[in-house]
Order: sequence, then structure tokens, then C-alpha cells
Amino acid sequence: MTSLPSSSEVEQAASVSSRDGRRRSHPLLRYIGIRFGISILLLWGVTVVTFVLANLVPANPAAAALGDKAASDPKIVAAFNAQHGFDKPVVVQYFIYLGNLLHGDLGNSTQTHNPVSQDLAVAFPATIELALFAIIFSIIIGIGLGMLAALRHNRLSDQIIRVFSLIGISIPTFWLAVAFFFVFFYLLGWAPGTGRLSPADTPPPHVTGMYTVDALLAGQWATFGDALSHLVLPGAVLTLFTVGLLVRFTRSGVLDVLSQDYVKAARAKGLPARTVVFRYILRGSLLPILTIVGLAFGSLLSGTVLTEQVFNWGGIGQYAYKAATTLDLPAIMGVGLIVGVVYIGINFAIDVIYGFIDPRVRVQ
Repeated sequence: MTSLPSSSEVEQAASVSSRDGRRRSHPLLRYIGIRFGISILLLWGVTVVTFVLANLVPANPAAAALGDKAASDPKIVAAFNAQHGFDKPVVVQYFIYLGNLLHGDLGNSTQTHNPVSQDLAVAFPATIELALFAIIFSIIIGIGLGMLAALRHNRLSDQIIRVFSLIGISIPTFWLAVAFFFVFFYLLGWAPGTGRLSPADTPPPHVTGMYTVDALLAGQWATFGDALSHLVLPGAVLTLFTVGLLVRFTRSGVLDVLSQDYVKAARAKGLPARTVVFRYILRGSLLPILTIVGLAFGSLLSGTVLTEQVFNWGGIGQYAYKAATTLDLPAIMGVGLIVGVVYIGINFAIDVIYGFIDPRVRVQ
């Protein structure tokens, strides 16, 4: 006869089963934890890469900041290097830089003489405002046109949408920005030219740094209308390019899903066309669409240098341009760190959304 298991064996088996059950019951939390740990490692890597690249620039920051006359005086140069820590070994400079980062100190700009964090706190909300404007309209227009093109595959509307997306991708953004500025501001006068507000208008009380949002919170409707009108031209330039990307990726993703068996089964059951499109086709193609949306939004948030320069937007792209042309190393490293944090944060958010949408992702 087979002997019955002892009480200790039963307790051990129950304990193992309980642990396995807990592991199986929280796959999403485990998935998020792994992705968060990877993001922390990537963030540390960004600090290393940013510091190394900024210090490999073959130029003299003292000459760029002080000018040729002051840079010819060894005492002035030595004082400048000691003030900014450039006289220490590179390894020591990195650990000082990393320690300051942990305290929220990005250093002082050699051009504005302000803390870099203070400069970025002014520039970054301007870029966020422009990026949100562009990405919202890009998602609405790009995904809508991409799905229409895929559902009307090889028809006239599909061909027209594909040509439109190709134009949006092919035209350089700096040329498009100059063309929009010349036509719609200089020739037609339909929209304001440069800046975030008219010279006669004053910024709303600072809450978020985004003029449209702050004006709404303060109830300043005239200021809100002025800020929104200044968003139109640079936002349209960035939207046209981003829409071209989203149309092509959405069309490709939807075409792949249309041939799947579950879509054919849903249609064979006689489900309404709207249900098939939004519940089966769009959801099935959502992962690659989310990927390109995340990358596009990260690109917008990291600063569109030439567009911001043309429209004198005052965002992080224009700040990065000025920092690079004046060899402002603390500002360059600050911008590089912000760009890295933006991409890592967006990729982490996209990974988490993946886990909610597709169970196969978190199980793997």
C-alpha cells in the first residue's frame, strides 16, 4: 500500500504551492519591477555617457566662456577651472558630478551664470507645451488616417493618404518651419511669428510654466488665446512630420492584423463593423502604434532644435543649441541628462502599458 504523506511533507508542499501561486498571481508587478530596475541602470548609464561625451569635446571651455583676451591670462583661466572643477582629474569630476546630481544640482551655466536646473525649469515647460500640442493632434490625425488607409487598402483614398504621409516624412522640418513662417506670418499674417506671447502681453502667474495651462488656471482668456495662437505655426510643423510617421506605422500594423484569424472570425459572427474595428483590429495593432507614439513624443520632448530656433520658442531645443555653440559644458550635460530621462521614462511607461494591454508580454 502507498503510505500517506507526513504532516511536514504536506506543509512543505503547501508552502511551495503558496509561493508558486503568489508568483503566478502577480506577473504584472514582477514585470514592472524588472522594467523599473532596467530603467535605473539605463539612467546611470546616461550620466556616464553624458559626462564622457561632454568632456571629449576638443575645445577649451574657459576660452568659450571668458573670451580670447581673458583666456590668455593664466591666472584667470586657473580661477575659472578651479571654480567649475575643471582642474581635477576626470574621474574625480564625474563622481563630484554624480554626487551633485543626487542632490538635484546640475551645476551652473557658464553663459547665463544661473543654475542649470533653473534654466531647464524655464525652458522645459515651453517644450512640453509644444510637444503636447503636436502629439495630441498627431495621434488623432495620424492613427485615424492610418486606419482609414489600411481599411481601404489599395483604393484611391489609400494612395492619397500614403502620398500625404510620404510628404510629411520627406520634407525637412527646418525647411518646413521657415516656409510656414514666411507664408503664414510674413505674407498672409494669419498667425503670430516668433515667441510664446505677444510683446504687449505678460505671462500668466507661474504654475506649470506652460502659458496656455497657466492662463486657463488664472482665468486669463485673452492670454490663453494669445498663447494658443503662438502655438499654431510651430505645432503645425511638428504635427505634419509626426503624422507622417504615425500614418505609415498604423497602416502597416492594421494591415498585419486584418489577416489574423480572430478578425476573420469576428466578421464571420456578424459583429458590427465598429466593434470589429475598435475592439479587435485597433487593439490588436496597438503595440507597434504605441511604440512609435512613444518615440515620437520622446523626440518632441527632447527638443526640436531647428523648429524652436526658427520660431524663437525658448524651449529646451533652443537652450541646447545655445549651450552647444558657446561650449557651456554644464548646460550641455544638463540637457543630455534631461533627454535621457525623457526617453527612459517614456519607454518605461510604454512597457507598463504593454503589460496591461497584452498579457503575453508580462508572462514572457
